[in-house]
Amino acid sequence: MKWTVPLRSSERRCERPRVQRSGYEAAAKSFVASDLDVNVSGRSFLITGANSGLGKATAQEIANRGGVVHMVCRNKGRAEAAKEEIVELSKNQNVHVHIVDMSSAKQVWEFAQSFSQSNDLHVLINNAGCMVNQRELTEEGLEKNFATNTLGTYILTTALIPALKKAKDPRVVTVSSGGMLTQKLNVDDLQFEKGAFDGTMAYAQNKRQQVILTERWATQNKDIHFSSMHPGWADTPAVQSSMPSFHAKMQNKLRTEAMGADTVVWLAVSEAAAKQPSGLFFQDRHAVATHLPLAWSKSTTQDQDKLLATLHELALKFKP
Repeated sequence: MKWTVPLRSSERRCERPRVQRSGYEAAAKSFVASDLDVNVSGRSFLITGANSGLGKATAQEIANRGGVVHMVCRNKGRAEAAKEEIVELSKNQNVHVHIVDMSSAKQVWEFAQSFSQSNDLHVLINNAGCMVNQRELTEEGLEKNFATNTLGTYILTTALIPALKKAKDPRVVTVSSGGMLTQKLNVDDLQFEKGAFDGTMAYAQNKRQQVILTERWATQNKDIHFSSMHPGWADTPAVQSSMPSFHAKMQNKLRTEAMGADTVVWLAVSEAAAKQPSGLFFQDRHAVATHLPLAWSKSTTQDQDKLLATLHELALKFKP
């Protein structure tokens, strides 16, 4: 599942045309078609949230190109139905389903450890996400947005880095959101325990955290190519259910799921993407700034260090 949080006031006026369908269509005029004319047979791709929306569109495109696809999903019925459709359209039988709740730190640890023992991995695509509008705790006592979007992504990625380092041309792609441009990292309230809860703001905070993690992972692991990206405003089931008024207002201007997933696929399979510096933030196959002009959203190195330390401590707490 993937939501892209709308920007506000001046940010919205500046960004809106670029993130809509029309922005993709304009950008696509400069795409190099041959970038995606690739065969990835023998390469293994793990995609979280792969049964619908951008995750499913990404899984389909990779299966079409012969890749081994590992779909990490929460709901078995929907996952199996999506797998059946992907296999039918791609004629690729190398599509596998793994049932994992990304909001459960223990489940993510157990899956990552088990997966890396029995599978090769070339590309990890962190796509799963949630935007819960009321503050809700998981069974492990964690705020659900943070548990899914930030801690789950952190645990899965760090646990699979050793497996990725064994592969040729390993990559990690994390699907973030332009909503993070509205947020400055707040390490003093990662689980939104203070003040009134705002699910949209919490989600955008998580997306900012993912971009910072991507930058740090790239610095720490020079032999793996890391990237994060902004899919634009896409018409996905998650947007329809979690942001109904926004969807109703913008429906005709939203990107298709394939448009939203295009840069994910490009980052995951193309040679052109691998030639880009590691750790960058992309939109429509181009690296873009992680902060708006005036840069009020920039965080200190100390705050970023605190984020990493807190996630490390929390992750170890739930490690089997």
